[in-house]
Amino acid sequence: MKQHMILAAAAAIALGSVPVLAQAQEPKPPLGFFVTSTMHSGNLGGLAGADAECQSLAAAAGAGERTWRAYLSTHGSRTQAAVNARDRIGNGPWHNANGVMIAGSVADLHGDIQRGSNLINQDTAVTEKGEPVNGRVRPEGTRNEHDILTGSDSHGRPFPPGLSSRGDLTCSNWTSDSSDARAMIGHHDRLSGWNVSWNSSHGTAGCSLDDFKSTGGAGRFYCFAAE
Repeated sequence: MKQHMILAAAAAIALGSVPVLAQAQEPKPPLGFFVTSTMHSGNLGGLAGADAECQSLAAAAGAGERTWRAYLSTHGSRTQAAVNARDRIGNGPWHNANGVMIAGSVADLHGDIQRGSNLINQDTAVTEKGEPVNGRVRPEGTRNEHDILTGSDSHGRPFPPGLSSRGDLTCSNWTSDSSDARAMIGHHDRLSGWNVSWNSSHGTAGCSLDDFKSTGGAGRFYCFAAE
């Protein structure tokens, strides 16, 4: 009788551990969002060049089977329509390299219904490798790099033409590294003296990498899985 009781107890323990084991082995959500680990001037080769960079970095991180897009807006012309960053990144949800969901939908990402409803901050806006990007809070002796290129307003669209006397706030649709051009950036760490937006905080001093560095950036941009 005692032997039967011991066996029954062992079986109950074994059965009870199955859900725990299954939970522990639950796969991490696929990579769907990251900040580029690479640095750039404002000449990204246009949207096509920026998308190719996202695709290359994602592939190196084991997520190249997905279609990747840079979160960048461009201005229109007489022959070409403007492009909204929000319209080119898919529908979500998007998870970072550590499996954290940063937004469930385009509306959540941009706060269309409730402002501040995404989870982009210094802890979650990591690179494709899962590494942090320096913000205003950073290791001693390192630079602040929280300025992330977007060319967008807070809703993910380009600004009206003529708003800036020094260009279109997209580094001439991401084809210029001139100090006479400018870009709109956001702060991935949501820290600022006045505007904590993740995608629309202030303009840059110019579009060279040195210009970006002078205001707290490194020419990084956001990449999203678009399907």
